Amino acid sequence: MTDMLYRTHPYRKSAVGRVMALTPEGGIVPDASIFYAKGGGQPGDSGHIAWDGGGCDIAGAVKGVEDAIVLVPAEESPLPPLGAEIEMRLDWDRRHRFMRMHTALHLLSVVVPLPVTGGQIGAEKSRLDFVMPEVIFDRDFIQDRLTQLIAEDHAVTEEWITEAELDANPGLVKTLSVQPPRGAGHIRLVRIGTTDAPVDLQPCGGTHVRSTAEIGAVEVGKIENKGKSNRRISIILV
Repeated sequence: MTDMLYRTHPYRKSAVGRVMALTPEGGIVPDASIFYAKGGGQPGDSGHIAWDGGGCDIAGAVKGVEDAIVLVPAEESPLPPLGAEIEMRLDWDRRHRFMRMHTALHLLSVVVPLPVTGGQIGAEKSRLDFVMPEVIFDRDFIQDRLTQLIAEDHAVTEEWITEAELDANPGLVKTLSVQPPRGAGHIRLVRIGTTDAPVDLQPCGGTHVRSTAEIGAVEVGKIENKGKSNRRISIILV
């Protein structure tokens, strides 16, 4: 099991770990990782690792077996020896854009309170797909309301509930295509706003900024028709 430092310390840009295993495909399994593993529409982090006598660029990170995080080196990179201590350094600018984007998509799901059929987070452009047979929210309304929520500077925090508590509150899950991972007995919730009056509260394993004002300016794209009952709404970091 890899200690997911990106979850407890999302603003940490570097850390030291140790190589627990090397996969047959050439991946590196550390005992702790600041690299977010691809999942939930958010790409895996990139960056660099260094060890005594060597180093390599990390192109991404993915989930392995039994809660392991696998770092994927860039092509034709040397690998550290098993048991080696490694220093991990994030491509922080890229990660921070993902954090801003992911938080902004949570707000988009508030502005458009419809079931989500899919989504993707990018460093420049991100999107959510909604069950929306007819366009009931025009672009200007979405832009104005999203800008307002960002400017209100709501705090972004997390809490944990049991799987049984989630089962008793199925409305917390907004996504139809992706369900929260189960098996550990507990589910992570990301809250925007206060406990008494949350703007948003939903299961999520991704990385987020501390407050909505940190998202900065975003531009809402056009509402695209992606099927009989599906509409896609994109946002761009300005």
